[in-house]
Amino acid sequence: MRADIAICGLGPAGRALAHRCLARGMSVVAIDPNPQRRWQATYAAWTDELPPWLDAAAVAAVIARPHAHGLRAHTIPRSYTVLDTARLQHSLDLTGATVLAGRAAALGRHTVTLDTGRTLRAGRVIDARGLRRRPGRAEQTAFGLVLDDPGRAEPALFMDWRADNGADNGSPRSFLYTIPVGGGRVLFEETCLVGAPPIGLGELARRLRCRLLARGIPVHGQEPVERVRFPVVGGAPRAGRFGAAGGYLHPATGYSVGAALAAAGDIAAGHPEVSNTARAVYRLRRAGLRALLALPPGELPRFFDAFFDLDIGLQRAYLSGHADLPGTVAAMTRLFGAVPADIRARLAAATLHLPPLSHRGSGSVIME
Repeated sequence: MRADIAICGLGPAGRALAHRCLARGMSVVAIDPNPQRRWQATYAAWTDELPPWLDAAAVAAVIARPHAHGLRAHTIPRSYTVLDTARLQHSLDLTGATVLAGRAAALGRHTVTLDTGRTLRAGRVIDARGLRRRPGRAEQTAFGLVLDDPGRAEPALFMDWRADNGADNGSPRSFLYTIPVGGGRVLFEETCLVGAPPIGLGELARRLRCRLLARGIPVHGQEPVERVRFPVVGGAPRAGRFGAAGGYLHPATGYSVGAALAAAGDIAAGHPEVSNTARAVYRLRRAGLRALLALPPGELPRFFDAFFDLDIGLQRAYLSGHADLPGTVAAMTRLFGAVPADIRARLAAATLHLPPLSHRGSGSVIME
């Protein structure tokens, strides 16, 4: 079998790329162990990341000015979009593609060998299989409940570090993420952005219920549950890779879907998959991950107060600038100067791979 492009993996990144290749009239082979699997996670992105070709039906809610809370409240002047997972998957139509249920055992530049021994040939081969969990890899974890809208004046919370979740003062920190998901429902999710090891799902569930109780939000026990656990490191910008496998996942936040959707059209058009600036930005983001892991738990709210005080252009550069090297450098430099001196010392040591000054790190920090 021959095709213009063979795409291994039909998660959001792989499916979006296959969809855009089909839109350009290309012959597409897509390979996935379970191509009919329904996506379960809740995906969201900053509105300005999303491409114009995305079907409007895939949008569940738009939050014009989400909020954050460290030691004090912040309003983020940047629109945030929550996607309808089922409609997003359906909108990335694969009609016309050859979809194979199978596992890619070996990938070459122009060949894919399946675990059955069958070999496929294509003008391009793209690995969009995501990241595998491995011992020692930093992971993101979260536990969420989808509740009927409590009808209170609770703002959409991108990140809420307030200490009302019942956690001990010295334990790894987690935050609350609260967004509308359509149909009069709201996702309340207790989140650990990155951890090595991460906070366990059982502990996050306990913290979420403590937090909801403290805020007077009723839970009846029959609510839909969302569980999140995936590695945030393991991929890197490299030719022939896309999505999390290709470094599109931000290692210090866990976001990847917006970046993959934004890039799918360009990759389908044959634009270079990897640039030197993208590689440099990825290395800086990995440094940011090390810095977060080096901070004591109690310092995280102060750190994020400083981040959300940055100009929104700098926030956007760090969170979404996949290949924006000047913007990423400017954001990290400005943030470094804005945090207290004791935090700066820890950030510098972690960024430069120096031994920790005294604290071994929380081992666990945040999420998407």
